Order: sequence, then structure tokens, then C-alpha cells
Amino acid sequence: MSLPAVPAPGPGRHLPPPAHSSGARAPRIPPHRLPRHVAIIMDGNGRWAAGLGAARTRGHRSGSRAMIDVVDGALEVGLAQLSLYAFSTENWGRPAAEVDGIMLLLHEVLRSNLRRWHEQGIRVLWSGRRTRAAAGIRTELEAAEYLTRDNELLTVAVCFDYGSRAELLDAVRLLAVDVATGRVEPVALQEEDLAGYLYQPDMSEIDLLVRTGGEQRISNFLLWQAAYAELIFEQTLWPDFDRRDLWRAVQAYTRRQRRFGGSGAGDPGVTAAG
Repeated sequence: MSLPAVPAPGPGRHLPPPAHSSGARAPRIPPHRLPRHVAIIMDGNGRWAAGLGAARTRGHRSGSRAMIDVVDGALEVGLAQLSLYAFSTENWGRPAAEVDGIMLLLHEVLRSNLRRWHEQGIRVLWSGRRTRAAAGIRTELEAAEYLTRDNELLTVAVCFDYGSRAELLDAVRLLAVDVATGRVEPVALQEEDLAGYLYQPDMSEIDLLVRTGGEQRISNFLLWQAAYAELIFEQTLWPDFDRRDLWRAVQAYTRRQRRFGGSGAGDPGVTAAG
């Protein structure tokens, strides 16, 4: 492990998130009306940089600052789980210089923020394939998981080298091995059994999925987990998105009528399938 083993603060002694630079404070939303799990497709870094006539790496760097602020905002408003689409299985096809820049930024974000996240009671998870990442990045992400494993205030899943089709394929492969060896009886399989083979089976289903940058698709992101998610597509490019935008999306979620295929009127913000 390359990161120091820093003990977590005791109960009630977590470091609070820093206030937003504007002084804005999180809206007060009853916990039962909050989405339990929010997922974000952080899109628009390249277009943001192009608008300034700058290299795409500048957009990714500004996007990393937006991500840090959104994590603080998620903690401040009281979310339990947050999944961030940091690097997809398709992103390896980008120019090498851009990929190298993203790897460097991930390294910097972990180095600069992990201790504080740990002291804030944040648990960090890595969701994605673990075979293609460079040894340094793999070690740091796994060290982050280990260091923060007992934290419970907010779980942040960093979706790195993630693709939902790859996740489902990997899950089916593991399941097929268990069927072949007699550990699983195919006719007895339930949906939750397959879900148990996903990268992070302890994460709950997604209640709210937000995509920035104006595109209206979910781009191979958490397809199984987002089956009943409420969708919000923001025009804001990711580097311009901050915790206030997250809070507005959460407030919009509380006004949605969630029926889950039922015929009733539904209840705003209800997160249990019916």
C-alpha cells in the first residue's frame, strides 16, 4: 500500500466538509426524501477546454476540481452513496497524452484529498476492471479502498475503467463458473443473485442519475443499477458544475413521482420499489 494508514476519527468527530466559496449552504431535506444513491456522468471537459482554446487536459483538471466540490456537497446534503464516471472502458482509445494526463490527475486527486476524505468519514470504492490500470494507479485506488473501508457517512464509488456491458459480462463469467462447479443451481437463480456478482454488489440501486454537458444518453454506465433511476440531463459542462447544481438536482428528484411500473399516484422522492 502506498498511502499511510491514518486512523478514522471516532463517532461524531468527523471533519465537516468545507463551505462552498459562495457561502451557499445545502438545502435541508428530510433523510427519507433524499435519493440514497446518486450517479453522475461527468461530461463536457473537452468541450469546456475547446471553448477556451485550451488543451483538453485543462478541461480535465478543472473537472477534477468540480468533482472534489461535488463530493463535499454530497456529504453536506446527506447523501449515502455517490458513483462518479471517472474513466470508461472506451476512454483507453483516446490519444495517449490525454489518457496520461487523466491518470496523473487521478493520482493528484487521491494524494491531495484522500486523507481529508478519510477524516470526513467517506468510504472510497473502485468500480471497474482492475487488470489494465497501471500498477501505480491500481495500488493507490486499492490503498484508498483499504484505508477508508470502515467509513460510513458517504460511500464514493470511483468508476475507473468501467463499462456496464463489461461489468455484466464479467458477472456472467463468474456466475457461469459457479454453475459449472455446482455451487449455483441455474433454475433457482433470482435477479439479486446476478447482482451479487457485480463489481460493487453492496452499493444500492441508483435513485438519481445526472449527466452534465447536454448529451441525453447514459453511455454504458451502470445499466443494471440504473434500471429505475430518475434521469436528469444538465446543459452545464462538468467543469462549471458544482455542489449547488448537485443540490438542485437532488431537490428536483424530491419532486418526482416514482411509480416503478405501478398504477398508483406515487410519492415524490419515494425510493423503495413498489
